[in-house]
Amino acid sequence: MTRLMVRGVEIRKGVLDGAAQARLIEALRPVLKAAPLFSPVTASGKAMSVRMTSAGELGWVSDKRGYRYQPMHPRGSAWPAIPDPILAIWHEVTGHDRAPDCCLINYYGEGAKMGLHQDRDEADFSWPVVSVSLGDDALFRIGDTMRGGKTESVWLSSGDVVVMGGPARLVYHGIDRIRFGSSRLLPKGGRINLTLRVAV
Repeated sequence: MTRLMVRGVEIRKGVLDGAAQARLIEALRPVLKAAPLFSPVTASGKAMSVRMTSAGELGWVSDKRGYRYQPMHPRGSAWPAIPDPILAIWHEVTGHDRAPDCCLINYYGEGAKMGLHQDRDEADFSWPVVSVSLGDDALFRIGDTMRGGKTESVWLSSGDVVVMGGPARLVYHGIDRIRFGSSRLLPKGGRINLTLRVAV
């Protein structure tokens, strides 16, 4: 495993080997069955190119009513529990006993991306945000805590883990593009990003 620090964001390369990545995908299958991926829109009504769902006590949603956490999937069912192998990653990289309230699951298909944004819908920014990459490589862009200015980019590969905490907790970040088909982890290609957060 290699650790990089980019603008205060900790990037742990190769945390999960191939077998561990495959186990996470298997653990996600019942989650995605219970809480299917849906296509979110921004508050302005613009469709996002990623599809998403969540696991945990709360799920993050985006629609014309805004960005927020809520206890129910848009179709009205409770979110499934966060699988233990995913919780284990959180505890290992953060050292915290408290479990996250939410595991946001984003799926990036061919051509999908995510604009620069802050994760600031949580009640307490002292808790870190942990991100796990599975599947195709993604170009991760990291900015400052203020919009605008210089950014730096790094390629994330399947099995990498990102930790945004401390002064870097509110940095702007996004995904410029993925290398579709660069990984064989997902049979149909694409990237899954798991983002673990303490929301309340």
